[in-house]
Amino acid sequence: MKRKRFFKKGFISFILIAALAGYYAWRIEPHWVKYEQLKLPIRHLPENLEGKTLVQISDIHIGNYVDKDFIKNSFKKIKKISPDIIVYTGDFVRLTNNALPLDDLDDVMQAAPKGKILTVAILGNHDYGRAFRDSAAADSITALITKHQIRVLRNERANAAGLLLYGMDDYWGTNFDPIKTMQNYDSKQASLVICHNPDVADLDVWNGYEGWILSGHTHAGQVRIPFWGSPIIPVSNKNYDQGVKKLDGNRTLYINRGLGHSIPIRFNARPEISLFTLTRG
Repeated sequence: MKRKRFFKKGFISFILIAALAGYYAWRIEPHWVKYEQLKLPIRHLPENLEGKTLVQISDIHIGNYVDKDFIKNSFKKIKKISPDIIVYTGDFVRLTNNALPLDDLDDVMQAAPKGKILTVAILGNHDYGRAFRDSAAADSITALITKHQIRVLRNERANAAGLLLYGMDDYWGTNFDPIKTMQNYDSKQASLVICHNPDVADLDVWNGYEGWILSGHTHAGQVRIPFWGSPIIPVSNKNYDQGVKKLDGNRTLYINRGLGHSIPIRFNARPEISLFTLTRG
């Protein structure tokens, strides 16, 4: 009888712990934003950009799983920081009933923070709609984002007061052209690359680029088992889960965990806003 009571108490404890963990992963962590603060050393950085701030926002995934008010409130907090440069690294939406949630995205982007010097964006795979291959969907997202005074870089670069930002279109989309993006790379100029999918870092497309690459896409797997990692990461290189990765060729990859989510669960993979301080490196 004592053994039976012991196992019964143990089973009840297990159920309670599992229920609490489930509630935490469903209702708390998906909205518990972590502000990652890092220094971003860039060679040949103009003196006027020393100490300036760059904010990376990724994977807001507007659609049926992400609370619009959560994204809007996060945007308000970013505005209070008053960044100098803001980069949005893709996946603005997630299909809802096989349709792009353009009205919801338009509503959210009215609150989108802008950088004092420059604001740019790139597209992610979900911005290409069904099967990630719908060029018309990507064009619609581009037009909407552009309407809100955010330049969408589609295999091109922009100049932020002497810092050249190279933006690649999405790896899984129909307009991916990294060679075009990097064809005019000049090692004597301050440069930074943004691409949604970190797998691009392993392709032979970099034209001698040395510096940082800012990406997103993985959400750190959304569920990470302590001391082991995530069982599902949507990249070929499973080392590319989150955070800083040192690469060959004097390159450094940074993988943002994303602000939104593709499913409404996060565990040990908090949503992220990246706050970089530019330094001369």
